Amino acid sequence: MSETWEYSLHIPNDPRAVPVARRTLRLILTLHGLIHLVDTAELIAAELVANAVRHTDGPAMLRVRYSGGVLRVGAWDSDPEPPDPPAKFDELTDAEDGRGLALVRACADVWGWQPLSRFGRRGKYVWGELAVV
Repeated sequence: MSETWEYSLHIPNDPRAVPVARRTLRLILTLHGLIHLVDTAELIAAELVANAVRHTDGPAMLRVRYSGGVLRVGAWDSDPEPPDPPAKFDELTDAEDGRGLALVRACADVWGWQPLSRFGRRGKYVWGELAVV
């Protein structure tokens, strides 16, 4: 696949946005023949969107991009502060929260964040990438 494509889903600050984002992502990946990535990509999207909705009071956005054999799933939120560095997932077995980015770190081939303004607001974009094999 040498094609490049991108989708964005604007999300209100509402916990119901998480299942909407998951289902939308599943449909996008299925239509593009990437069903083998759905479970992992959905987990990444759900954690990033949940963090965006839970930790900010503004809108958010799910962004899915495929290019050069790499699928990037990310979420923009209206908090410009960098995310706390994730712990290693095996260190969080008894934790009641704080596992979101640890899951992203464990599931993605690479993850990161960058400052990014949207909708006239400063914010950040947090993402995870999966190599398409």
